[in-house]
Amino acid sequence: MASNSDPPLDPDSVEKPTAPETPELTKEELLELVELVDPEDGYEKHNVEEHFKFFRDPYLRGYVEPEGPIISLARNKDDYELPTQDQVRIPTDEESAILWDLRRAVLRRLRNPLKMDLDTIYDCYLRVPEPRMSYIDARLRHQIFQAFGWPEKKDSKSMLRYFAVVADVQSLGIPLTRAEWNGALSFAGRYVGWTTETETEAAIKLWREMEQEVNVKGSDVTFNILFDVASKAGNFELAEMVYREMENRGHRPNRYHHVSLIHFFGLKLETAGMRAAFREMVQAGEMIDTVVLNAIIRGFLRSGQDLMAERVYERMWASAQEERALEEPEAGEGDGKIRKPKKANSANMIARNRVFDKFITQMLMSFAKLGRRHPELRPVLQRATPIAPDLQTYRIMLNYYGIEMGDMNRVERLIVDMSQFGIPLHGAIFFSLFKSFALHGSRHPNVSWNRDRLDSIWRAFLRAYDENGGPTPDLEIRKWMAVWVLKAWMKCATRDEAMAAYEALRERWELDVVEEQFMIDFVAMAVWNGK
Repeated sequence: MASNSDPPLDPDSVEKPTAPETPELTKEELLELVELVDPEDGYEKHNVEEHFKFFRDPYLRGYVEPEGPIISLARNKDDYELPTQDQVRIPTDEESAILWDLRRAVLRRLRNPLKMDLDTIYDCYLRVPEPRMSYIDARLRHQIFQAFGWPEKKDSKSMLRYFAVVADVQSLGIPLTRAEWNGALSFAGRYVGWTTETETEAAIKLWREMEQEVNVKGSDVTFNILFDVASKAGNFELAEMVYREMENRGHRPNRYHHVSLIHFFGLKLETAGMRAAFREMVQAGEMIDTVVLNAIIRGFLRSGQDLMAERVYERMWASAQEERALEEPEAGEGDGKIRKPKKANSANMIARNRVFDKFITQMLMSFAKLGRRHPELRPVLQRATPIAPDLQTYRIMLNYYGIEMGDMNRVERLIVDMSQFGIPLHGAIFFSLFKSFALHGSRHPNVSWNRDRLDSIWRAFLRAYDENGGPTPDLEIRKWMAVWVLKAWMKCATRDEAMAAYEALRERWELDVVEEQFMIDFVAMAVWNGK
């Protein structure tokens, strides 16, 4: 219990832990990152197939379910080869200038996503006279799909933009490549933050159109998308059918699928299956990085095995500390000056985003391929692969310890770790913190989630927002952020202080008409109810 004199959430006020030693990460020691034997039952299933067999066989589970219909997803039509577009309409001088602007914008985006935003490219695209694809050659068309297929964030806006280009292509009877179909599948199932049966049905429908009507056979990427969408929607039977179909077609699981399989068992709260999936990924020679270990941590926390999650986090934390020690000179070394410790600035600490995630994944897949060809290089390649905590690690853990558990001491320690590693307080982190205060806060000063601590987070949020000069993709004020901010203040402070926070938000947000009306109604209802 905290007293009224408790300090706010100040990273410097919490004692920083000492970094444990980090061993060399050989294949055997990678397996030790995750305890592969469940401490509850002591039995280790060595492969994923044993777990699927367990769930398929009702006698192994002690009861018998009625036999359902046998559904086959097999499609035996041959693949097709994409024809080139041999007839392109001759543009006028004005139209040529528009096409040149479009080509230059697309190429600039592909070379450096930070120097060209997709809204500008789409505006250029809309300036092309209709039918647009009659002016655009095949190479530029594929580059447009490539640019629109990797937005900073997959949402309804980026999804509609991609499908608008798909419609223009199909209106002229131009076939899509398999990669472009996969892009459409990914948008259909992943453009929302929380996948439901609606997105699953849309993805399956598009897949059937792809294979049955257009005769484009799905690749391993196709099946990974479908498996991921079905798993996140909680349709585990469909996810297993997709997995079986991939096996029947002879597709070898790649890095994407190994990670999805870990996530699949984590969603089912089957940590033994998750361990088996991790073992298979290591044995397959894939690189183990922060993304993989984040999936492990998420699965352990979801299953209530927070001790196991903490042990994985400690290994990741130790890796980050060791790299910092290698990068920073000892005090007094060199010129005799004592240097202030630097925040980590390595690739381990870079927050992954959608634009660069594909590049990083391809690099790790290349590492794995090289390591399989030259086993003696694998430990070196793994050593170069980041396994330190990143923004997503802390988002997962703060959601658990803050929102679900209300453990203020653990939340404070995590914030200190973030500060020590130079990871900024992203909008998702602020969202988790405000929601935690709304759920566990109190006006009583002796409660850990009290008004003083909320005020320190609130001031940090406003400072970060204002220093950025307004909204950014990483920090913006949207409807649900505003809702949890107000709920937090209503729970921990007076009505007047909550309304002051509301006015501060109004000065900064860029809500549309619908969202702003929602907020007006929400505030009116909260005041009316006296909350």
